[in-house]
Amino acid sequence: MTPASTPPVPLPVVTERLVLRLFTPDDLDDVHAYQGLDEVARYLLRPPLTREQCAKSLAGSASGTAWAADGDDLVLAVCRADGPDAPGVIGEVVLKLASARERQAEIGWIFNPAYGGRGYASEAAHALAALAFDALNVHRLFARLDAANTGSVRVCERLGMRQEARLVENHFGADGGWGDECVYAILARDWKG
Repeated sequence: MTPASTPPVPLPVVTERLVLRLFTPDDLDDVHAYQGLDEVARYLLRPPLTREQCAKSLAGSASGTAWAADGDDLVLAVCRADGPDAPGVIGEVVLKLASARERQAEIGWIFNPAYGGRGYASEAAHALAALAFDALNVHRLFARLDAANTGSVRVCERLGMRQEARLVENHFGADGGWGDECVYAILARDWKG
C-alpha cells in the first residue's frame, strides 16, 4: 500500500447505535472522564492520563486520517447516535497501520466504564474492522491485549479473531506483577463482515 494507492477514509462511520468520527477539542471533558481512570489505564499498561495529556492527544487525533506509512493511525471518537440528549464521547477506537507493505493493521478500543456491558465496544470494533477490510484493503487485522482484560478478549472473539499467541509474563500487569499479553488476529479472507 503506497501513498498513491491509499484509499480515502470515509468518515463518519455510522452504525445502528453509534457514530465514529474524528475528535474535536470540545471532546476534552468526555475523554478525560475515562482516560483519567485507574480502571481504564490498568489494561493500557500506563498511568491514567492528566487533562493536559488528554488535550495533547486530542490535538493529534483531530488532525486527520493519514493512512499511508507504517505507524499512521486513525483514532476515532465513539458517540451514541440516539439524539441530542445522548452523551458525547463514550469511548474511542484506533486503527494503526503496522505494515503498509504487508497490509497489516492493529485495532484497539478504549471505553468509559460507565457505558460498559451494552455492546458498544463490539459494535464500534466491528465497524472499524469493516472499514479496515472493505475500505482500506487490510490483509491482516490484529489486536494485542492484556490477557486479564476479559472484556477485550470477548470483543476479539465476537469479531471472529483467533488467538495467535499468548506471551507469558512479558509486561507488568495491573497489580504491578508480571502479566501475559494475548495477540488475536483475523485475515481479510476470514472476515464475515
